[in-house]
Amino acid sequence: MSNNFNLITTKIELYLFAVITLFISCTTSENFSERVKVSLRNVGHQLLLSNADTTSLVLPVQKFNELTFKLSFQNNLEIEPDGLVAFVNRSFKKSNFPTNYILEVKNCDDEEVVYSYEMRKREEKAIIPCKGRTLPQGCYFIEVQFLKKSTSNKSQFIFYGLLFLTLVFSVAVYQKKRKSTATKINNQTNVATLGIFEFYPEQHKLVKQTTEISLSKKECELLEIFISKPNEVIKREELMKKVWEDNGVVVGRSLDTYISKLRKKLKEDTSIKITNIHGVGYKLEIE
Repeated sequence: MSNNFNLITTKIELYLFAVITLFISCTTSENFSERVKVSLRNVGHQLLLSNADTTSLVLPVQKFNELTFKLSFQNNLEIEPDGLVAFVNRSFKKSNFPTNYILEVKNCDDEEVVYSYEMRKREEKAIIPCKGRTLPQGCYFIEVQFLKKSTSNKSQFIFYGLLFLTLVFSVAVYQKKRKSTATKINNQTNVATLGIFEFYPEQHKLVKQTTEISLSKKECELLEIFISKPNEVIKREELMKKVWEDNGVVVGRSLDTYISKLRKKLKEDTSIKITNIHGVGYKLEIE
């Protein structure tokens, strides 16, 4: 039973690990890059519309590295910083992109930065200069550099949710195993009180204070039967069947011999005695 439980829990743990691994793989840089390109093209479209340009093209977005992207245009345009910040902010929020990034507007000819700003998750730490100063019509391209790549808020929620479930499951498994271990220990240290003695059937012994008295297997089996029915007459046939016949051995006077041995080991407690009921059986009398 324990082995089956361990096998099942191991399989579930592996399954959860696989789910988390699959989730992380779904948020790879390639997937992130494609989403950034779509979002930036939307920003470009909004900028052209603000210039009343509905015909010229937003050129393919270029990827410089995992975190840096370039947005360029077919024709010259005028860029109003307030509108640019609003377009980018709205588009990035829809895509749940990282909120920490730097955006730069550069001249096509000399690649000089003509406008830039830094966005942070906490708006009071964002740096957005020169708002309200429109860049005159010209050839511009836009570079966006994400400062730290991370999963989206929704993705983070899913990831931490899975992590939490894994943690809860692991704790439950640990407690189950701990409880199972504790049960085994309790079973192994099963003890019964008998007068001044403590009886440990699994360990085949009686303990009186610090003194241990060894018992044979047959003595233990007999004493367990007597303790289960104190002050009751137990027939010889029942004792012999449970201790001998069930094990494939039939004896004659062995029962009396083992009863005699038990009496000697229990004699130090006068409140306990095994009485012979003539012609019937034996009784463990406990005052």
